[in-house]
Amino acid sequence: MKVFRTLAIALFTLLAWSGIASSQEPVTAKWTKLTNQPTFNTDTALVLTDGTVMMHQYNSNKWWRLTPDITGSYVNGAWSALASMSSGYAPLYFASAVLADGRVLVEGGEYNNLVQDETNLGAIYDPVANAWTAVNPPSGWSTIGDSPAIVQADGTFMMGQGGQPSTKQVTFDATTLTWTAVTGSGKADGFSEEGFALLPNDSILTVDCEDGTNSETYNTSTQKWTTAGSTINVLPNSGGLGIVPEMGPLMQRPDGTVVAFGATTHTSVYTTSTGTWATGPNFPKGDDMADGPASLLPDGHVLVYTSPGVFSGTGSFYEFNGTAFSAAPSTATSATLQSWQARQLLLPSGQILWAVANGSTKDVELYSAKGTINTAWRPTITSVPSSLTRGSSYLISGTQFNGLSAGNAYGDDAQNATSYPLVRIVNTATKHVFYARTHNHSTMGIATGGTTVSTTFDVPAGAETGASAIFVVANGIPSHGVQVTIN
Repeated sequence: MKVFRTLAIALFTLLAWSGIASSQEPVTAKWTKLTNQPTFNTDTALVLTDGTVMMHQYNSNKWWRLTPDITGSYVNGAWSALASMSSGYAPLYFASAVLADGRVLVEGGEYNNLVQDETNLGAIYDPVANAWTAVNPPSGWSTIGDSPAIVQADGTFMMGQGGQPSTKQVTFDATTLTWTAVTGSGKADGFSEEGFALLPNDSILTVDCEDGTNSETYNTSTQKWTTAGSTINVLPNSGGLGIVPEMGPLMQRPDGTVVAFGATTHTSVYTTSTGTWATGPNFPKGDDMADGPASLLPDGHVLVYTSPGVFSGTGSFYEFNGTAFSAAPSTATSATLQSWQARQLLLPSGQILWAVANGSTKDVELYSAKGTINTAWRPTITSVPSSLTRGSSYLISGTQFNGLSAGNAYGDDAQNATSYPLVRIVNTATKHVFYARTHNHSTMGIATGGTTVSTTFDVPAGAETGASAIFVVANGIPSHGVQVTIN
């Protein structure tokens, strides 16, 4: 629990990544400010399955949409208001996820209207109806707060109770909007301040915040936690009297490793194939990630935003390539903030959206990296109708539709994974870009290899007719295009 934090609260993309833009790589990585900066203070953002960005307004019940322009550019995108949650629900540091049916679930909040009450309110958003529905808390949960949460491979939303020393754990039924308590036996410590990472074998990894260097994995079938071994390096910070230590994000990379970015100056690397830990490099300049955003770039590097000390100093960006950190350029305001005062989001274009989340500064910028992808990481399309009609729904099948990673991580205070398939349609004649809303994915698992997976997509009523190419995009990496006709 971050008691002392209350004082601090007051398209340019690669062709290989986007399938739609320039054939030239940027000479160096760079940040580009959105042409249309938001008029509101930003917070956590998620990618909806129609390719738009859903952005929470800081300390409010309001949400906004960023829609890319007709060329697919998010830099030149436009903002529009979405429906608001109930007037009594203005969360800060909350759990959230895009579900397999395309809806968005928001749960809890360490603060509600800037009052630290570990609220147990929640709501689910239907993007088709543009409407929110209140969700009752799990039975017996007087608090949810900044509980860690994740969407399991089978599409079930799972949450551990944070904000207090608790090992309570629940799953959510998205059809009935009800919760079920799960056994969750064997958990070595409480969930407070911990984060989750989905592994290729569908289990869930966490680094304990109150149990030394211990880590644990959760088997979703048996509902049991077991030790995943020592992280070797001490990753949670020392905390303080009555304060649970902080922890940084866990990020899976395409090589099958999970990088645990510590709230100390240390990192550790977990190899999923062997279930073993190794020491990683220390952050440069004595930095750490006692809460802070990380996003997987399409070239396999991880972009992180760090700062020295716990909730002190000022921020720096680095790219982590699996073995070492390299400095990345700053945004217009990043050098005046701390790691926890910003959010990141991996976009369908392969760029990273970075947004200030401190309630006073407005700055949203996009990061374009200079690396290239490994073609083996691409989704592949094996089946899709060659003739598609506007306003109709179809099944598309192939491999690796969910990518090789969650794509984004922060920890217990913000969750916005992008590990689900998007469908992009590009008109052959005009090169105009349209995203088809996807839903009912056959799996939410990552790194599914050669297993055939599928999703349903709705051809936009406004899509241009004629010869087009269709792509599946997973974590900013597009498949090769398949020729279709839009009728």
